[in-house]
Amino acid sequence: MWSSPYAGPVRRSLLAALGAAVFLLTGCGGGDPQVTWTAGGQESTVGPAQYCDLRLRDCTNDEQAQASLPVPAGTAVEVSVPSEVSEAPWSVVFAYVGADGRQTTGRSPVFAPEAQESYTLTLPEPGDVLQTAQVQLLGVAPVANPDSGELEFPTRATWVLVAR
Repeated sequence: MWSSPYAGPVRRSLLAALGAAVFLLTGCGGGDPQVTWTAGGQESTVGPAQYCDLRLRDCTNDEQAQASLPVPAGTAVEVSVPSEVSEAPWSVVFAYVGADGRQTTGRSPVFAPEAQESYTLTLPEPGDVLQTAQVQLLGVAPVANPDSGELEFPTRATWVLVAR
């Protein structure tokens, strides 16, 4: 059988190229999903601050990944998520300061898979001021907290808005 002295390097190059193509086609090089926050006519799109695989074992964190928008008292915030988020359960958690100066937290309903790709966050009172909000992509099935009996939803990914 005839053999070229270049057969080994060519074979290795072809295998490397094939491996790179498989890597890109399986979505590993496509980037993480982006969430868009809109308030008062301004918009900011951001990647996840935390993003984990389906088993919540392989996670990446990016502390710089946060949207920042002016959100005056009484201003609603529109949240738009891509299909990579809306195909699983997700919700919005938030913190705000009431007119009485007390900090309060809240949560939207948990949206069922493929039920919706947007949510409008409106605080309870017109004088309430939003501080932060997070889209939370929920992971595996919820589990009951043994102390409180309440359901806890493991979070697979988060996208952050800091109101200013």
